[in-house]
Amino acid sequence: MAREKKQPSGCGCASIPFSVILLILGGGYFLFTQREYLISRLIPDDIREQISVEISRFIPQDLQQKIPFLNASKPSDEVTQNLPEATPILETLPPQSQLPTAPISNPSPPTSTAALKPPANLPENPITPSTPKSPWEKKAIRGIYFSRYQVTNNATEETIRARVRYYRDRGINTLIHGVWGNACTMYKSAVMQAKFGYESCPNEFEDKWLDWLIDEAHKHDMEVHAYFEKGIKIDENSPAFNLAVQRGWIVPGVDRTHPGVDHYVLNVGIPEVAEFFTNILVEFVTKYPQIDAVQLDDYLGYHAELPGQVDRTLELTNFVKSAIAATKAANSSVSFDICHHNPYWAKRYFAADWENWGVDRVFIQVYADENFAQELPYVEAYDGISITERQFNRLEELVRNPKVDNILLFPLSGQPEKMADEVNRLTGKIK
Repeated sequence: MAREKKQPSGCGCASIPFSVILLILGGGYFLFTQREYLISRLIPDDIREQISVEISRFIPQDLQQKIPFLNASKPSDEVTQNLPEATPILETLPPQSQLPTAPISNPSPPTSTAALKPPANLPENPITPSTPKSPWEKKAIRGIYFSRYQVTNNATEETIRARVRYYRDRGINTLIHGVWGNACTMYKSAVMQAKFGYESCPNEFEDKWLDWLIDEAHKHDMEVHAYFEKGIKIDENSPAFNLAVQRGWIVPGVDRTHPGVDHYVLNVGIPEVAEFFTNILVEFVTKYPQIDAVQLDDYLGYHAELPGQVDRTLELTNFVKSAIAATKAANSSVSFDICHHNPYWAKRYFAADWENWGVDRVFIQVYADENFAQELPYVEAYDGISITERQFNRLEELVRNPKVDNILLFPLSGQPEKMADEVNRLTGKIK
């Protein structure tokens, strides 16, 4: 309720110097504008709250809402609890030629943004600007291969997880890891134990090596493809070689398509051989159900120069079709892929009529520059290309080509981390 104004009683204000009047007016204005700050600084919280209660008894409710002093309070616990915590920064390995062998610290992954509530004063779905993707990032699969003796071999969980992040930070989104080679598995296999009396190739793998790899990759929206190296080929260093010879599992003749190594080919026309290899595939996709794909290469074939001039095309086709069906029956979500020669060369020189195998994806091997132009139409017609360091001069052309969906990298050097570093450097210049 407004008070009545009193009439001036003649205080002699006219005799006060004008500068003093200005000083009084200026000080009063300052005290008025800073009243909330001075109250909060000079009066303790508990006393200020008591004053607010006492004053509010004499002021109507609708006016109390307009007085900041009566509404000043600390943020509620509910609001502060909804504020997102700072996201930890994942460390990356420094660029270097060799990955460290010592365990690398593995921080907890950042909290999922879906589990965080935005602050009370922000909309539920704030609009964030998106960063345009580079031509390299637009490739669906940017994969790199490493053998069954790299990345996971004799490594701790923390080291394996750190290495996954190492490749992620270099623009790789697919890890192609060897799991089989020279007719034996790298993981503990009941099929191997039953057939040959030992459970895996000699190795120092941890029991959960591939589980750690897949788990960390999936946390970062990466895929893991299991690579069955050498396919149905075997050499004298295989622990299964002598038994395969004794049982008559090997096609007569020597396959010398790979320089420096004499290979022999398992005869999948023999039901026992076909069943063994099929059981290996089924066992793997059952043992590791989260694997994204299995992949075989041009070693799934019979070289035309093997003696006897026997056409094994049909028996190889029947075997692969049966193996794919069994693999899909065991794990319907897995992709069955191959990395092979173009369809003409594959069928003409390796009895591999893969166009009739019913595979999910085909990546054309182009490891020679002299026939690159002739191979490119096949690459564009199918699912992508696999290259080595020899094709780095073609990398920008492939990255800029919208018809090339996927690019797989196979390091001839045997050092995938160095290859990933160089690819990251080269693709970073492509805008």
